[in-house]
Amino acid sequence: MDSHITEVLNVTREASWLPWAVQYFFLIGLSYASFMLTLPYFVFGRAHLERLGRLSLLAALACGVAAPVALLADLHGPGRFYHFYLYFQPRSWMAWGSFFIPLYLGGLLLYAWLALRPDLAAWGASGRAGARWYRLAGRGGRASRGALAGAAALTMCGVLALALYTGMEVAVVRARPLWHTPFLPAQFVATAAVGALGLALLFNRYLGAPDRRLELALNRALALSLALVLALGGGWLYVSLSGLSPVHSAAFNQVAGAPAWQFSAVWAVLATVAPMALAVWRPANSGLFNGIVALHSAWMMRWTIFIGGQAIPKTGAGLYDYQLPLGSDGLLGIAGTLGLWLVLLIVMLDYLPWAGAKRVRPDPADPVAPVGTAAIH
Repeated sequence: MDSHITEVLNVTREASWLPWAVQYFFLIGLSYASFMLTLPYFVFGRAHLERLGRLSLLAALACGVAAPVALLADLHGPGRFYHFYLYFQPRSWMAWGSFFIPLYLGGLLLYAWLALRPDLAAWGASGRAGARWYRLAGRGGRASRGALAGAAALTMCGVLALALYTGMEVAVVRARPLWHTPFLPAQFVATAAVGALGLALLFNRYLGAPDRRLELALNRALALSLALVLALGGGWLYVSLSGLSPVHSAAFNQVAGAPAWQFSAVWAVLATVAPMALAVWRPANSGLFNGIVALHSAWMMRWTIFIGGQAIPKTGAGLYDYQLPLGSDGLLGIAGTLGLWLVLLIVMLDYLPWAGAKRVRPDPADPVAPVGTAAIH
C-alpha cells in the first residue's frame, strides 16, 4: 500500500468585521440599554429616579447618534448604505437592520423631545442665549402622559428589534461555531445592560453632584446584571462540555487549547467577578471602579467575539495572527469613534437641558447666576 502525504493549503483572509463594527455594537448596546433606564422616571413617574432618568437619556442620545456613524464606516464604502433599501434582501438580518436602526433612532429622538420639552420651554422663557430656538423646540410645554408613553412604546419596538437583529446577524453564521449559538444574542443584551449601568455610574460621579443613593441602586442592579452574564457564560460552557450540542463542543475545542483564549477567559471572569463582589460588599464607594470595569467588560466581550472570532480559521488548524492597524481601520478608527462620542456629549451638555430647567452652566448674559446651578437635583 502506498503512503501519501496530503498537504492542505490555506489562504490569508482579511477581517470582514473591522474594529468599527465593535464600536457600533458597543455603542448601540449602550444606547438601548440606557434608554431602558430612563423609563422609571419619564414614563412611570418615579420622582426619586429623576437623576437616573436624565443621565440615562443623555447617554442614550450620545451613544445612539454615534453608533450608526461607526456602522457606516465599517461598510468599506459608506455610500453603499442605500443598497440596503434599493436591493432589499428579506433573508438578511443586516438588511432588516437598515430599517430597525432608523426605527429606534426616530423613536428615541421623539421620546427625548417629548421628555425634555418642558425644560426646553423653560429655557426659552429664561432669556438665555438662543431663547427663540428653545421656545420653538419647547412649544406646547409638558407633553401628555399618553404621548410620552406612546413615544416610549415606539422606541421600545426599536429596542427589541435592535436587540434581536444585532445578535442574530452574528449567530446565523454557521461557518463559525463560536458565533452560531443562541447564547450570543442573550449575552449581547446582558453585557449591554452592564455597560449602560457602568456609564450611569460614571455620569453620576462626574456630571453634577454625585448621588450616593443612586450609586447604591446602580451597584445593586450591576451585580444582578453581572450575575446574568456569568450564568449565560456558564450555560454555554456546560452545553459545550456536556456534548449536548456538537456546534458548541466544536467551538470550545477550537479555542480551549489557545493561550490567548485562555487568558481572555480568565480576564473575562475576573472583570465580571471583581465588580460584582465590590457592588455587593462595598456598593457606596466602588462606583468609579465598577463603572470603568463594566464599560470595559461590555466592550471587551464584543472585541473578543468579533475580532477574536475571525482569528479562528474556517478550515485548518491554529489561529490567524491579527495585528491592530494604526490607521482608520484600526486604532485611529477606535480613537475617532471615541472622539465623536465625546464631541456629541459635550454639545448635548451645553445645549440640552439635561439637568432639567436649571442651567448646566451660568449664562454669560446673566452675571448673578449662581455657580451651584450646575448640579442636578
